[in-house]
Order: sequence, then C-alpha cells, then structure tokens
Amino acid sequence: MENDTILIDKPAGMTSFGVVARIRRVLSKRAGKKVKVGHTGTLDPFATGLMILVTGKECRNAMHYTKLDKVYEATFVLGQVSTTGDPEGEITLSEQEVTAAPPRATVQEVLEQFTGEIRQRPPIFSAVKIGGQRAYKLARGGKEVEMPERTVTIYSLDILDYHYPELKIRTHVSSGTYIRSLAVDIGEALGTGAYCQRLRRSSIAKWNVADAQTLADFGIDD
Repeated sequence: MENDTILIDKPAGMTSFGVVARIRRVLSKRAGKKVKVGHTGTLDPFATGLMILVTGKECRNAMHYTKLDKVYEATFVLGQVSTTGDPEGEITLSEQEVTAAPPRATVQEVLEQFTGEIRQRPPIFSAVKIGGQRAYKLARGGKEVEMPERTVTIYSLDILDYHYPELKIRTHVSSGTYIRSLAVDIGEALGTGAYCQRLRRSSIAKWNVADAQTLADFGIDD
C-alpha cells in the first residue's frame, strides 16, 4: 500500500490525525520501516465516513484530493444551538422564540435558498488558519477570533427525513464547505436555531464510503 491511496471509514469519537497515526503505525510495522501517511481533508471527531489517506510518494498529491467535491448526510437539531455547532459544544435552547415547528414546505424553501454559490463563515472551532495558527487553538485560548467569509458551492441540498426537531439532509458540496456552519445558517433562516448533531461523509468525487475499509480491517480496535 506504499505510494498509494487508502479509503477509510472513520469512526466517531476519533480525530482524523488519530486515524492517520494508527494506520501509519500498522503500515510501518508491516513494512519494517517508517511509512509516510497523510490525510486529504479532516473530519471532525464526532463525524464518521470517508477519508482518503495517501501513502509514500502519493502524499505529494494530497492537495488534489483535498479540492474535490464531497457528499454528506447530516442530522440537524432545530430549536437548540451549540457553541461549536456540533454535539461537542455547550448545547442550549435557542434564544430565538420558536412558537411552532416549521412545516416541511417552509424548510424546503429555506434549503433552496442555500443551494448554489453562497457566502459562508467557517466555525470558530475549526482547523482554518488565522495568522498562521489554527482557529480552534485560538478559541480554546480565549482569544477573539474573526473568521473570514468564503464562497462555497452547494450543488444539492435534499431533505431525507424531517420530524421536528430533527432534520436529516443529504448535500453535495464543494471543497471548503462546513456542514456545521450550514446547520447554523439554516437554523437562523428558519428562526429556530440549529446545530449539526450527526455527520457522515459518504463520498469524495468518485470514491464512496461503501468501498472503504474500517480500522478493524487493519487490526485496530481503539
């Protein structure tokens, strides 16, 4: 598997760097020498799904994979907000007064507003670099962080299931799109507030999570 790509189905509760470190350890042991392994785009610890790892000389091409479009399935919880936009933050009831659950037709109309090219502000707790430092490190250090907006493309945004307060969606997006930010923005547009409770990356360009290996396939059980 040296100088190659490896498709991994990342489990919840583990960082992307943790996945890379475990695979590197296994491959290096098999090869009897240190094998270079890198990722091509992180997934948040709470998220699951497809990661493309690169090994050996293929690490030089990591940015090629990073820039590819992606498909996610996510569950948003309406009526509540999180300090991080996900289940790892402090979750509270939304300050926006919710008098009734938005009907499905209203939710559909709002989702259509987020289809196409949109301006999006990445979460403060993210790996985006601000002044050479990761935003999440600055935020954890109690520093004020001003996240610059970016233009991303939402190719499709479909409702898979909706029973208030849970909204399950599937979305096909450009590289650089933050689904946590999408959840927050949709919640604000609905007037309910929202955060992303579950997130799974199902594909990256032509690669699908159905073809990925698990850590257990590599003899990794933690």
